[in-house]
Parts: sequence; C-alpha cells; structure tokens
Amino acid sequence: MNLTALGRRIHTARRERGLTGEKLSELCSINAVYLRQIESGLKTPSLPVFAAICQALNVSPHYLLCEDLPGCEDERNEELFRRLRSAPPKQAELIRAMLSTALDVMEKDD
Repeated sequence: MNLTALGRRIHTARRERGLTGEKLSELCSINAVYLRQIESGLKTPSLPVFAAICQALNVSPHYLLCEDLPGCEDERNEELFRRLRSAPPKQAELIRAMLSTALDVMEKDD
C-alpha cells in the first residue's frame, strides 16, 4: 500500500473541503497527531478510521486508494460522483437523466 499517496489524497481532500486537521480528527474521533501521521504516510489507518475519514471527507475508498487499485478513476470523475452524491434528490435525478441522454446521443453518433 502506498501510504504516501494515501496520506496526500486525504490531505488534499481535507484542504479542498476547508477542514483543519483538528476538525477532521474530531469528526473521525481520532487524535490530531495520529491524523498528521496518516497524512504524512507514517501510519496506516485502521479500517474503522479509514471509513470515518471517507465519510467525513465525502470521498469513496476507491478515490483514497487510487494508486493501489487497478483501473483508477480520474480525479475529475470522483469530483462529479461526490457532487452527485451530495445533490438533493431532485437535482440528482435531473443530473442522471441528463447524463443518460447525453450517453445515448453519443452512442448513436458512433
């Protein structure tokens, strides 16, 4: 497991969401020092801590482990998925319908 890449992705996602290390560690019920060690690649988070980090940052485990998984999604796709997951139900349904229509049109053009 690439702990440096994992830590970097956690750090980047945390900062993009405007969270301090102290706030994220509080949301995950862990010590801020432990979070800094995870973000710097010195420690491997336990499975419950990893799940709490994913939930607090609203990112998929796949996004955080991208370097270690085959067929890693592009970061832009992850951002779209994150936004879709956080959209209100009516907006999410509209986004899905638009995407489905766009894909249908593109398939017909091929």
